[in-house]
Amino acid sequence: MERTSTANDLTDRLRKRLESERREIEELTASELKRLAENSRRVARNALSTIERDTEEATGRMRKLLAKAWQRPLIVGLSLWLGFFGGSWATMRWLATSIEHRIVDLGRLNREVEEARWTLDEIEETTWGVTLVEIEGDRFVVVPEGVLDRPPWRVDGRPALKLSNE
Repeated sequence: MERTSTANDLTDRLRKRLESERREIEELTASELKRLAENSRRVARNALSTIERDTEEATGRMRKLLAKAWQRPLIVGLSLWLGFFGGSWATMRWLATSIEHRIVDLGRLNREVEEARWTLDEIEETTWGVTLVEIEGDRFVVVPEGVLDRPPWRVDGRPALKLSNE
C-alpha cells in the first residue's frame, strides 16, 4: 500500500524543514556574529593601541615642549634681573665714587682756602697793611690811615701815593 500524503504530513515535513533551515540560519548567523565580534575586538584593540601609542608620542612631545617652554621666560627674567641689578650696582658705584671725589676735592679746596687766608694774613702782617693798586694804568701804593698827614691821593677811601709811570 502506498501511502498517500496528507495535509498534516506535508505540514509536518515543512515544519521540520523550516525548523532545520531556521537552526542552520541561526547557527550561521551566530557564527557570523562571533566572527564579526572577534573582528570588531581586533579592530578596537588595534585602534586602542594606535591611540595609546599616538597619545604617548604626543605626551612625549608635549613634555619636551614644556621642558623648553619654561627656559625662555627664565632666561629672559634672569637677563632682566641681571640688567637691572648690574645697572643699578654700576650706577651706585659711579655715584659713590663721584661723591667721594667731590668730598676729597672739597676738602682740598677748603685746605687751599685756609692756606690762602693764612698767606693773606701773613702778607698783611709783614707789609703793615700796605697794598699796591693799579687803576686805569696808574699805579698807587695804598698805606694805612694815619701814615700820611695830607695824602695827595685816595684809593677806596684810604691814603695813597702815586708811583710815576716812567
